[in-house]
Amino acid sequence: MEFNPSSMSRVMVRATNWLGDAVMSLPAIRAIRGVFPQAHLAVVAKPWVADLYAREKSIDRVIPYTAKTFGDKRAFAARLRRERFDGAILLQNAFDAALMAWMAGIPERIGYRRDGRGFLLTRAIAVPEPGDIPRHERFYYLELLRRAGMLERFPTTPAISLGGADAARECGAQRLREMGIHKPPIGISPGAAYGNAKRWLPERFAEVAARLAGANETAVLVFGSAAERQLCEAVTGSIRAAGTEARNLAGETSLSEFIDLAAACRVFVTNDSGAMHIASALGVPTVAVFGATDDSTTGPTGLNSRIVREHAECSPCLLRECPIDHRCMTRVSVDRVTQAAITIGAATVRERS
Repeated sequence: MEFNPSSMSRVMVRATNWLGDAVMSLPAIRAIRGVFPQAHLAVVAKPWVADLYAREKSIDRVIPYTAKTFGDKRAFAARLRRERFDGAILLQNAFDAALMAWMAGIPERIGYRRDGRGFLLTRAIAVPEPGDIPRHERFYYLELLRRAGMLERFPTTPAISLGGADAARECGAQRLREMGIHKPPIGISPGAAYGNAKRWLPERFAEVAARLAGANETAVLVFGSAAERQLCEAVTGSIRAAGTEARNLAGETSLSEFIDLAAACRVFVTNDSGAMHIASALGVPTVAVFGATDDSTTGPTGLNSRIVREHAECSPCLLRECPIDHRCMTRVSVDRVTQAAITIGAATVRERS
């Protein structure tokens, strides 16, 4: 059956659960708005990514999804049923996303046929095979829309950007002044949610940060989740030992606060992580160290971003833990990352001046 966008005046989008995926799905959400310019567009999202969508002008409303037990899910489905959505577009791949849309009685349910959920979908879309689409993950979400008949071709999306970057930068600068920091700081994110294989050596993060901060006479902000607090404290301690001011903010900021502070950074050095995607999409000069993962599929797309990786015959392995000697990361030198940060930082300053 040919897709008819006029049949939907209230559209629900089920967002992805991981921050990096959420950023990479933004082109698809903006494309959905283009398909339904007059519709009420609501995004259902986990609380830890909801703040990202709250800044997105193409979205009318964000509905936080906090259900854990089956009883919670039934109550949430009843809430969605009262919203009378005409269609659900499931960017998340999980069975739960399709079950929720079905329980809510949403008549049109569109998503990839995976996780055993095809029977719950009215349009169960075949998952792209390797080579079917461009490698970067943002095209995976756009392809769902194309195969569902919503798009004829991919929109031109050379770089993913967050809306309101200038306002975020101003808010971040104000908060920094309240913290006693009056120059754009160096931001670093030494953690990574997927596993230790994605993490560059903490002591090297510390050395790069201290060098950059010293050269610019500013402070270092160390970002991370609450679970990464100990790691970030160790990195912060090493930076302070080098005579540089550093603040450990791991577990102390909401996503909204992190976006503001990251936007105000002079340069951001990170592993392959959600923080990397945020900094890059804000237009902050971003240096990302890659090893176990593939930068052609999950790398930052921002014009002010640079990838640093060294050849290792086993990379990218996509493993959570390295079974040998972590050579893909140990081969990445402090000098190379520092130079990449200096180069991209200087180039961005020239562009803005």
